[in-house]
Amino acid sequence: MEALIIEGTAKTPNVSFNGDTGKLEIKGRSIPENSIEFYKPLVDWLEEYAHAPKDKTVVDVHLEYFNTSSSKCILDVFKKLEAIHKNKYEILIIWHYEEDDEDMLEAGEDYESIIRVPFKMIEIVD
Repeated sequence: MEALIIEGTAKTPNVSFNGDTGKLEIKGRSIPENSIEFYKPLVDWLEEYAHAPKDKTVVDVHLEYFNTSSSKCILDVFKKLEAIHKNKYEILIIWHYEEDDEDMLEAGEDYESIIRVPFKMIEIVD
């Protein structure tokens, strides 16, 4: 399966989804003009990946900041991962947050309470 690579900008995160290794990464800031348009390729890629996922998929999420419309789209991405997990595949979402960034920690905890997929919170200390 072809990897999904989207170069990050000042308003959009760097995306690297590799179906061959099962390593997915979203990193940077997510404040795109149109969140639905930006996240659609990620959701579409995950729908395709769900047909033949790796036994273990690790998702690294390292967002400095995201806006409200992005939060809904990120939830849509996580719901696709949850569907894969329900089919007995191992999924781990690693949620990175900066030291002292309570908002980002809480956002990760909110997703963890909604999505039935294992989460691991990692504090980044400078």
